[in-house]
Amino acid sequence: MSKGLNQFGQPVGLALPDWREPPRPSGTVLEGRYCRIEKLGAEKHAESLWAAHQQAADGRDWTYLFFGPFENYDAFANFLRQSARSQDPFHFTVIDKASGQALGTAALMRIDPANGVLEVGHIVYSPALQRHRVGTEAMYLLMRLAFDELGYRRYEWKCDALNQRSRAAAERYGFRFEGLFRQAIIYKGRSRDTAWYSIIDQEWPQIRQAFQHWLALENFDPSGQQIKSLRALRETVPQR
Repeated sequence: MSKGLNQFGQPVGLALPDWREPPRPSGTVLEGRYCRIEKLGAEKHAESLWAAHQQAADGRDWTYLFFGPFENYDAFANFLRQSARSQDPFHFTVIDKASGQALGTAALMRIDPANGVLEVGHIVYSPALQRHRVGTEAMYLLMRLAFDELGYRRYEWKCDALNQRSRAAAERYGFRFEGLFRQAIIYKGRSRDTAWYSIIDQEWPQIRQAFQHWLALENFDPSGQQIKSLRALRETVPQR
């Protein structure tokens, strides 16, 4: 971390004389090559999202979330209505451009403009988005919104330390592990140790370039399989 010395010879963090608070996320539509990100609308998206989640063989995708699974469509739609009214977390829907269907949701949350920090969370991907370039592009678009369009300086990812899929995803996307907060949360009647990850603005240019290379059409074979992994591409981009 960059630092300097104050008048007493003590090490202090780097001064930020030009720092200005960034705005909060809004309903801006984010357009990618494979997906579109738009503000969650329960009446608009509920049926498509419910149908997408019904493709799962069981309820394991909800194990590490604070909510779900839902017994029926009405309970799910009511949850989406409550989520759509929230400003923090601010919920988005992931639309697959090929099918036009809403296939998942994610939120920007714990929004702290004064310090330029926010978190991505409440990520609920249906089977159609898991291990698919549409889901990866959605994460890239939200990062680009946070860093390039809004001007935040820190982007966080937190999850149950036992959630190996979430931890692997964070590392694949370029987040750095910062530590374990022991017995941080109680949810669904269980104790949770929370794993913390982050990306900061100094790291974003390298991560952004790797995403752009990975998402390029030429990085996929005719069957849609990647040619180079996101992690491998990130290692080829020089750090600034």
